[in-house]
Amino acid sequence: MITPPIPTLPLPGGQIPVVGLGTWQSEGGAAERAVSAALQLGYRHIDTATGYGNEAEVGRALTTVGIDRDDVFVTTKLPPDHADRARRTLTESLTALVTDHLDLWLIHWPPNRQASPETWQVFREVRDEGLVRSIGVSNYSIAQIDELIAATGEAPAVNQIPYSPRDHDPDLLAAHRERGVVVEGYSPLKRTNLESPALTDAAAAHGVSAAQVVLRWHVQHDVVVIPKSTTRERIESNLDILGFTLSSEEMAAIDALR
Repeated sequence: MITPPIPTLPLPGGQIPVVGLGTWQSEGGAAERAVSAALQLGYRHIDTATGYGNEAEVGRALTTVGIDRDDVFVTTKLPPDHADRARRTLTESLTALVTDHLDLWLIHWPPNRQASPETWQVFREVRDEGLVRSIGVSNYSIAQIDELIAATGEAPAVNQIPYSPRDHDPDLLAAHRERGVVVEGYSPLKRTNLESPALTDAAAAHGVSAAQVVLRWHVQHDVVVIPKSTTRERIESNLDILGFTLSSEEMAAIDALR
């Protein structure tokens, strides 16, 4: 498999590949094998979280696959109930991942359902110390992002949220972009009816699967997408979305899905 260069979007601390491997619910040896397969197939973006319980497996894959660490974009996330020990949790994550820095560290959920500017300030400090290259949040509302900006003067680089055609909200995307926040979508396929005619018609037109159409739709909306799989064939097909382009009519039909 020869993979075209994966497009990236700019972050304050580097470039985030728009397609990555999600590892939620990937456990033990299956997680390690999935990450190893993804890196061998051309992925350069791996998404994990302290709460997933697989950082050590991700770390082993990163260190054994023979790819330069600086060539791989690694994300992990702080559990909301670890907000009072964020620095210690970061140290534990770095140790498990066998790396001296993260490319992106996210607050996984708003702690106690609050924006938590004090946690965000700790994130800013460890970023300034070089332990993390970019910092962001996950599952935050625009109001909560605005609270962080008001408190610290700095917006998150990324907000990782559920995103799929069913979730499509142009106003929400615009609100993030007005604030300089990249949207990263999780559960892109789990939240989608892959039998929708808008998807099956586009898939037939391009000789691809409906799942590949969904992932390509994310990319064309400049939404970073991190499909999860532990199956090598599925991991490969999820990355094989760079050789076709959906038309404006196909994009509009998918946008309208609910």
